[in-house]
Amino acid sequence: MVAAIYLPWLIIAMIAIAALQIMRRVLLWRKGRSAPIDWIGGLKALPKRYLVDVHHVVDRDRGASRMHVPVAAGLVAASGLSLIGIIPPIGRSASWAALVAFAFLVMILGASLVVARRYPAKLPRLSAGRFQGLPVLLLAFAGGGFLTALLGAFGDPMPALSLVMLFLAALGGISLALEVARGPMRHALAGSLHLVAHPRPDRFDKGRDTALRALDLDAPKLGAETPSDFAWNRLLSFDACIQCGRCEAACPAFAAGQPLSPKHLIADLARAQPKGATQPYSGAPYPNARPVAEKGEMDLPLIGAERMIHPDTLWSCTTCRACVEECPMMIEHVDAIVDLRRFQTLELGALPPKAVDPIDNLRGCDEQNGYALSARTDFLAGLNLPVLSETGETDLLLWLGQGAYDLRYQRSLKALVRLLQKADVSFAVLGEEERDCGDVARRLGDEATFQRLARANIEAVSQYRFNRIVTADPHALHVLRNEYPALGGRFEVVHHTALLDELMAEGKLLGGILPHGPITYHDPCYLGRYNGEFDAPRNVLARIGADSREMARSARRAMCCGGGGGAPITDIAGDTRIPDIRMEQASGTGAQIVAVACPGCTAMLEGVVGDRPDVRDIAELVLEAVENQKAPDAANHRDRLKSAVPA
Repeated sequence: MVAAIYLPWLIIAMIAIAALQIMRRVLLWRKGRSAPIDWIGGLKALPKRYLVDVHHVVDRDRGASRMHVPVAAGLVAASGLSLIGIIPPIGRSASWAALVAFAFLVMILGASLVVARRYPAKLPRLSAGRFQGLPVLLLAFAGGGFLTALLGAFGDPMPALSLVMLFLAALGGISLALEVARGPMRHALAGSLHLVAHPRPDRFDKGRDTALRALDLDAPKLGAETPSDFAWNRLLSFDACIQCGRCEAACPAFAAGQPLSPKHLIADLARAQPKGATQPYSGAPYPNARPVAEKGEMDLPLIGAERMIHPDTLWSCTTCRACVEECPMMIEHVDAIVDLRRFQTLELGALPPKAVDPIDNLRGCDEQNGYALSARTDFLAGLNLPVLSETGETDLLLWLGQGAYDLRYQRSLKALVRLLQKADVSFAVLGEEERDCGDVARRLGDEATFQRLARANIEAVSQYRFNRIVTADPHALHVLRNEYPALGGRFEVVHHTALLDELMAEGKLLGGILPHGPITYHDPCYLGRYNGEFDAPRNVLARIGADSREMARSARRAMCCGGGGGAPITDIAGDTRIPDIRMEQASGTGAQIVAVACPGCTAMLEGVVGDRPDVRDIAELVLEAVENQKAPDAANHRDRLKSAVPA
């Protein structure tokens, strides 16, 4: 008897068991809200999404990439080739058995790399528990299958051994299939389906879909209270998590010891779905974890000390998207957090105590600190600032933002205004018609206030003629550019660093060389990860001759300053402060100046005490360079700028 001829039946048994297991999850997903899915488009795009988009993220960790490719490819190839053997002439062919053995050999190589990541000691960010048994099961299936097929290729000279090997393969394979419902193999099938039915299909093909979705304020329930309040494909996405911990390693709140781990949170959202006892979580605990009952069920509330997730976990997030950017399964952590916040804020009024006054001010005064809107431009007195209601039209509408009430940010804005005047740019401001853009209200879950502010701003802006909006606030830029369109406001919005880069490239601003030592640039999350703008600020620094040094975490993988998502308002305690960690990273470069491009980053980083680099907005640095210039030679200067800025 040739044991290899039973390999196809083993694969069929594994598929049947896996299908039954995944159906248990499908029944849970179906309890979620409906979601429109382009099934045909998703299925067509699946190979590219998996082989290109997902692999691009996986490959950032070369060890994971070298492991994942052979183990996944070997598993799929060995299973597929084994299935073909169900056809009698093929199943008795030595060539077929040799091919199957080769595919299993590839899988063995991959499984060996999986073992190396977990034994003798696993990487700290990986989960343990059932995940520790995964490489053993993979090796049993691959090793048993390899020897069974290899012996079959040689005519099965040792039938007893081949039967033992077939049993080993069956033991590993069936165990893997049983892991599909509750174990680590769940991510393989759920992950593939998640890529087909992804809630943000525009993220693929180098897309950048980062805007929060508008909430229907007439819906019977606002936000997510229970697992069943999420759309079914969002429940599916929680099951796609492989608990690799990349999100956790990138999370600034986790690093600061606040009670948030994006990995733990997603695992909790998955654990809360089935009725009965939840599976134990085997990753690192939430830092300074608040006690919770860990009770979950599809129709039970998720948030609360008697539930699955503590409120402080929810309010620790800065919405910086570092977790989303690092996730190889393209899970949208921030969307889930904001949906949960929406229910807490709109249905329960359960805001953190420190957030109550800012939200009340936004609701009553259209400004989070209760200042008069007419006072927004007071600090610019004497600079002959044009107001759009007086001019009627302009080239650029300068959106001042919330920071215009802040003494420190006013210095940055003054520098920008003076640069615009020096470049002879036609610009104006809204004056008292500019309300808060609504960013903080929306991130804290107050979607109603956000939509009201957004509609009022859209109405105010739309009555005037202008070409573009420019702002020095990346949070305002993001909502104006990406989130107002869903409410009817479609405007071309540029960041002030992009405008300065443009003006300097055109020779309208000529900067001298800065008299400073090394400079390091801190990427604002809402300019970089949210809007993909990494080059313009660096171009501007190059044009003024800055001696730039990059931090270890920069550009797409930059660390948050701690100022997003309403985090400075909710102020959840941890072991340290996020800006302290970021400033330590900046100091590590030896830079004398941290160049920033966001009023939130300026406030957070300047709040760091002790010996540290100075914090300067890029507009301030450009103004200094422009005013330091002596005896300008425009032609020579433009030639120098061309060589300073990377092509």
